[in-house]
Amino acid sequence: MQPNILFVMADQMRADALGIVNGWTRTPNLDRLAREGFLFHGLITNSAECIPARFSLALGLYPHQTGVWQNGTFTLNPECPSWMQAVERAGYRTSLFGKTHLHPHEGDLRDRVHLMHAYGLQVVDETAGPHASAQVLSNMTQSWQEQGLWELYRQDLADRVRSKRHVARPSVLGAEHHYDAYVGRQAANHLAGLEKDTQPWFCWVSFGGPHEPWDAPEPYASLYAQADMGSPVPRLRGHEQTRGLLRWAFDSAHYSPPLQPDEVRAMRANYAGNVTLIDEQIGNILEVVRRRGELERTLIVFTSDHGEMNGDQGLIYKANFLDPVVQVPLIVRPPLPEAASKGRELDVIAELMDVGATLVDYAGGSLAGPSHARSLRPLIEGRATAHREFAVSEFAHHTAIVDPRWKIEFGPDDRPAILFDRAGDPLEQVNLADDSRHAGTAAGLKERLITFRDATPVPPVKATYGD
Repeated sequence: MQPNILFVMADQMRADALGIVNGWTRTPNLDRLAREGFLFHGLITNSAECIPARFSLALGLYPHQTGVWQNGTFTLNPECPSWMQAVERAGYRTSLFGKTHLHPHEGDLRDRVHLMHAYGLQVVDETAGPHASAQVLSNMTQSWQEQGLWELYRQDLADRVRSKRHVARPSVLGAEHHYDAYVGRQAANHLAGLEKDTQPWFCWVSFGGPHEPWDAPEPYASLYAQADMGSPVPRLRGHEQTRGLLRWAFDSAHYSPPLQPDEVRAMRANYAGNVTLIDEQIGNILEVVRRRGELERTLIVFTSDHGEMNGDQGLIYKANFLDPVVQVPLIVRPPLPEAASKGRELDVIAELMDVGATLVDYAGGSLAGPSHARSLRPLIEGRATAHREFAVSEFAHHTAIVDPRWKIEFGPDDRPAILFDRAGDPLEQVNLADDSRHAGTAAGLKERLITFRDATPVPPVKATYGD
C-alpha cells in the first residue's frame, strides 16, 4: 500500500538547529520523529542560496545544469521533469502550503497557480519568503491586509533594513499571525478536512522561517534569553589571505557587518525561537494526522534548503560553502510498520536533491528525465551501507566537493580557494588550499571535479523559461 507523505521544509535552517543535535533548542516534535525514524548527518545542499538549491531539489540537476547559479528572477520550466510531477503521476492527491520559490516572488502569487498545477501540485496556498512578503500578494498577505497588519509588517521590515539588517526583535505580527504560524495552520486545516478514501495524499508544508529577519514573535523571541547557546565559531586563521566566496563574504558589509557579542547572542536566540515556533506547528500537523488514524502509515520527511551563518566566522546569511550554510537537517520517519529499525543516526554523504528521489521512491513512482538524485530508501531499509562517494554544491560559478574527509572550493578558474580537513578540523579553522603538503589532495579532488562535470552535461530541456 502506498503511504501518505508529509514533506516538511524549513528555509535557512542549519543542521545543528535541532535540539537532538545541539542539546539546547526545544524541538520535541522533530526530535521525536528523529527517534522514531532516521536522523541523517552529512546532507549537503546543492547550492548556498534559496532558488538554486530549490531548483536542484525539484529537478535532480546541479546549478551548472539548470543555469540557476544564484537567486534571480527564474521560473521553473514545467516541461523539465520534477519529483513533484512524479509523485502526482504515482496517484497522489497533492497539496502545497508555503514557499516554493520556483518562480519569481513578485506580483500576486495566485496568478501563477496554473504553474503550480503544472508542477504536480493540485491544492495550493503559496506564500513568499519573509522579505518578499512585504510586497508580494498571496492569501496570507491579503489576510494581513484585511486585519490591518500588512502595513505594520512592511514598516517594521523597512526599518530593519534601513537601520541594522541583523537586528533581532519580536515580530509585529504576533504569534497568531506570523508567517510560519499561517503556513502550519493552513496545512493542518487542509489535512483535517481531507476526505478519507483509497487515494493516498501528499502534503508539502514549506515554512518561510527561520530565514532572517530575526523576527520570531513572543513568547518565542524571549524563550532563549537565558539559554547557554555556546560561543560562535571564530573566524578561521589567516582569513586575510582567503580567496573565493569567503573573501567576498569577509569583505562585504552585507555578509560581514560589525557584530557585537550581544548582537550575535540576540540573533542566535531569536533564530532558535523561530525554530521552536516551527516545531510547534509541525506538532499541530502531526496531531491532525494522528487524529485521522494515519500517523503509522504516513512517511514524514523534514529538511531545509540551506543554512545560516548566524554569527559564526563573523558572518551572517549564506552564500558560502562553510558547514553552517551547506549542511542541512534531514529526518526521514518511514511508515512505522515498515521501519527496519528506529532511532538510527546515519552519517553518510548525501545531497539535497536526494530528498526528492526518496519521496518518489516511497510513492512508488519513478523520476523522468536526466535526474542525478538518488533515493535514500536503500539506506533506511538496510539494503545499503553507502550512498555517495562525495557531494557537490555550486554557487555563483564556484563549486564545492565534500567527501567524508575533505571539503574543497574551486573558483570559476578551477583554482582551489578553500581546502578543509573535515576529520581533523571540524570547525573549519585552517585553510589548506595553499599548503604545499596537500597539493596532491587538491589535485586529486580537481580530477574528481573534471569527471563529475563530464558526467553531468546540460540536459536538452531548459530548466527555466522567461528569465
